[in-house]
Amino acid sequence: MVSILRKLFAKNADESDALELPKNEEQTFSLKLKDIEVGELNCKNGQWIFYYSDEFKSLSNNYFPIVGFNDLNKVYKSDTLWPFFLVRIPGLRQPHVRKLIDKEGIDIKNEAQLLSRFGKVSIANPYTLIKKEEVELV
Repeated sequence: MVSILRKLFAKNADESDALELPKNEEQTFSLKLKDIEVGELNCKNGQWIFYYSDEFKSLSNNYFPIVGFNDLNKVYKSDTLWPFFLVRIPGLRQPHVRKLIDKEGIDIKNEAQLLSRFGKVSIANPYTLIKKEEVELV
């Protein structure tokens, strides 16, 4: 099911299949909605992990859960990046995107590196995805 959704959200089918999370990649992202920390997205040992923050859980009467992440108390785990986050990675064949990837030495197949570079904002939803060390600096 996830692979079907990945292909639907990919800019083209080949890009979706080419992306992967290397086993040695470790990153942590904070998902925010305005000033509220909604949850945390981690990658470690070749797996993606998402869970809601205590702050968001305490405000659950005011907000709906994210589609696909309906259980506020569940720790979600996946070997592939969920479509909700995958849409933040732009089409990799776009010339200006390729130029940035080449200039910055980003591994074009590494989901975590691409998400870190391009995933902060999305026209698909109002959430902001901030790499954890950037959150700590603010």
